[in-house]
Amino acid sequence: MKRIIITIDGWSSCGKSTLAKQLAKALDYLYVDSGAMYRAITLYFLRNHIDWTDKKEVKQALKSINLEFIFNPKNKISEIYLNGENIEYLVRELIIAEKVSDVAAIREVREFAVTQQKKMGVKKGIVMDGRDIGTVVFPKAELKIFMNADNAVRVQRRFKELYEKNPNVTIEEVKDNLEMRDYIDSHRKESPLKKAEDAITLDNTDLTEKQQFVKALAWARERIHPK
Repeated sequence: MKRIIITIDGWSSCGKSTLAKQLAKALDYLYVDSGAMYRAITLYFLRNHIDWTDKKEVKQALKSINLEFIFNPKNKISEIYLNGENIEYLVRELIIAEKVSDVAAIREVREFAVTQQKKMGVKKGIVMDGRDIGTVVFPKAELKIFMNADNAVRVQRRFKELYEKNPNVTIEEVKDNLEMRDYIDSHRKESPLKKAEDAITLDNTDLTEKQQFVKALAWARERIHPK
């Protein structure tokens, strides 16, 4: 059976990871959360007090970072590991979300992550979500999806996700964080967030998870089994 590369890009809290996981499971593909890679690097920088405005310090720090995704049979998802430590849940904290866009904008960091991401897609059969997957990492991917949703809807989704882990978080904090990340992601010099010319837009403002999954799965099957 033909195996393809599926890229899912878009704004924060549009449900990229949820859709990517669903597609990977349905197609028996590898799922890679590229955002988790940048979050893991951010976590390492924070833990080790790395000054990410210093290029030499950043380059040296990256040499000490090993990232990998290991499949967890209990929850049936690939979880990210930093130097052998499972950090899947640590990288979802608000403190990481507040810094990750700054770290991800660093050229050396992006080159480090993109190199690893490209290696993961050599054999195809992969679903990867992020900001520049369809434009930079896999510009020749067979299926590119660009996700979007109304800002107010995205804020509510993100707030619900964070509130379950931290009841002290406020919706104002979440809104400010999303607006900040949107601006940095779309205005950074290195691989800014933008829709690939051949990407299909999926606005899920008024769609359920099941509805968006059905749409995306149909697009994938059309490319796996072209008429």
